Amino acid sequence: MGVPFLRSRWVEAPDGVEDLDPAQLAPGFRASGVACGLKAGGATDVGIVACDAPEVRSAMALTANAAAAAPVRLCRDQTDAAGIRAVAVNSGNANASTGEQGMRDAEAMRDAAADALDLEPATVAVGETGVIGVQLDVEALLAGVRDAAGALSETGAADFTTAIMTTDRGPKQCALRAGGVTVSAQAKGAGMIEPGFATMLCFVQTDAVLEDPDAALRGALADSMERITVDGQMSTNDMVVLQASGGSGAPLPDGLLDAILLQLALEIVADGEGATRVGRVEAREARDPDEAERVARAIANSPLVKTALFGRDPNWGRIAQAAGMALAGEELQELGAQDIGTELGSDVPEAELSVALARGDSRAHVYFSDLTYDYVRINAEYTT
Repeated sequence: MGVPFLRSRWVEAPDGVEDLDPAQLAPGFRASGVACGLKAGGATDVGIVACDAPEVRSAMALTANAAAAAPVRLCRDQTDAAGIRAVAVNSGNANASTGEQGMRDAEAMRDAAADALDLEPATVAVGETGVIGVQLDVEALLAGVRDAAGALSETGAADFTTAIMTTDRGPKQCALRAGGVTVSAQAKGAGMIEPGFATMLCFVQTDAVLEDPDAALRGALADSMERITVDGQMSTNDMVVLQASGGSGAPLPDGLLDAILLQLALEIVADGEGATRVGRVEAREARDPDEAERVARAIANSPLVKTALFGRDPNWGRIAQAAGMALAGEELQELGAQDIGTELGSDVPEAELSVALARGDSRAHVYFSDLTYDYVRINAEYTT
């Protein structure tokens, strides 16, 4: 048997989880991925996930970036978040900062998918990812959407995952069964990662019965994708969609969605452009949860801490500096080695860091990637 999907030291897997072929979707769903020319070399760049079940209950979360891309604004303003039957996605072009034409193109993409699938436009969500500020080749995209609609398959998740990738080094996907229900999920993300809400694309399908999909999604995101950073940069495009058909007649097992989203979030961090290690930093003994999170994020986003993680340099003083910076202007006890725990100097691929502030009893954690030479190379050459 291969390596289980739920494998991180920080993921608590429910009992009885069975790994399925990740190309498989939850019963009642189909997916596809095709090439339309948005990415060079004939790479797969347009995908669709659709629910064929009689009923669907869904939830959606979108980036909070004030410069949100056209597909995000379209979904926010015109999509029935509780009744999403299909999602059409492209990579290679973010359709962000593209003005009124960009909005018309996003609408055309949605309408093409709705027409091909015989759905109401409000039940189709649109996601796009790639370079910002470049107009779409919309005719090629619409042809790709129609092709993707005709290629839908119950085992099309792998093609769909490939279609949404940009700088990802590999696919992020799973299909798991537990408690009589199946959950399949596909995600992309490697750079421009700092939640506020989400900074990635992620799509989850299940045949479980979900009474409140929005509460289930928000609860699972709070301790997973809302707790990660690669570079402290909030994307203009990203979204998470959860669709539930209820076809199994069984509820979602406790902790299963949380575990899946945390594992996917950690895979995004581990794939942080050029990353080689993942860290988990916890700020303890803070005055309140907001203070704890502010300190944890300051440490996780510190280039000095991130490079120490990369170089396996046990320099705990960098953690003290970042914590103090987050609380600039306030009184903080002098932090010493006794207040800071670190695996910076170890060879573990998932390293634990912590700082005790001695200001209260609140705590918060953030997962982050190291900062390597390749991050600079990838982002210095992103459009050239």
